Amino acid sequence: MELIRGLHNVRACHRGAAITIGNFDGVHRGHRAMIDRLREEAARRGCPAVVVTFEPHPMERLAPARAPARLTGLREKVRRLGETGVDAVLCLRFDQHLAAVEAEAFAGELLGGRLGAGFVLVGDDFRFGRQRRGDLEMLRRAGEAWGYEVAPMETVTRSGERVSSTRIREAVRAGRFAEAAELLGHPYCIQGRVVHGDAMGRQLGWPTANLRLSPERIPLDGIYAGWARGGTEQPWPTAISVGIRPTVGGRRTVFEAHLIDFDGDLYGRHLCVEPVVRLRGEAHFDGLDALARQIGEDVRAARRVLGQEHH
Repeated sequence: MELIRGLHNVRACHRGAAITIGNFDGVHRGHRAMIDRLREEAARRGCPAVVVTFEPHPMERLAPARAPARLTGLREKVRRLGETGVDAVLCLRFDQHLAAVEAEAFAGELLGGRLGAGFVLVGDDFRFGRQRRGDLEMLRRAGEAWGYEVAPMETVTRSGERVSSTRIREAVRAGRFAEAAELLGHPYCIQGRVVHGDAMGRQLGWPTANLRLSPERIPLDGIYAGWARGGTEQPWPTAISVGIRPTVGGRRTVFEAHLIDFDGDLYGRHLCVEPVVRLRGEAHFDGLDALARQIGEDVRAARRVLGQEHH
């Protein structure tokens, strides 16, 4: 699969493609059903299947305070899109210039002119252009004028409800990780590189791997039991803390993973951490000794949940 970064890298071989457009946060079952249909259409037409997505998420540019926590960063999203079998992913930087493009120009000059789309598949609630003025009917009119066909994708449901990134975020926040995995089609996990922190966990007797998060905002807050992959050959039982660490006066969200009974160097490693059970919310403790005792309780709880009591 080819990753195309920006419109300036679109070449003649990409023109005439079957295209779908969206944020694709999580690359969930609904997204995959859409891409399956896109690939079928591309095969029928003998053209490339191309996913167009945005970075950052448009809401992070337009209304940062209301932007949703992300299920996947760009790296993981592109990897999972590649697993679907599409020919290319076109990543458009969502900046003030793209945000200012009128809906007519997006559907016309951008899709029809710059990309030379042959077929465009979108969700039935797809909106586009400045102030989200564009809708399916506007897109169809533009397709008639610019020579591309437009088709809506029917909603994909599970348990009678629409599969959406919003629904999955709600499941993750509530600790319903089995439900999230069912909607995603794969376990929910957080990925990041292990970086040096303030060594507070080590001072307390519970060393942690501090992950540099991408994206920075994730739908987790509290203490979890789960598994870490990437630092060892096998998944490793892990106690996870996500929060601002109020006991030590923290102000920004920190992601810490204590790999239970692990003795090794993880700095610089890229880890994938999969929470499976939410143990409790974040809390303030009266001093570091109380915090250390609670961490010990959390690790013991994680052992029980993960079936590691005998270790």
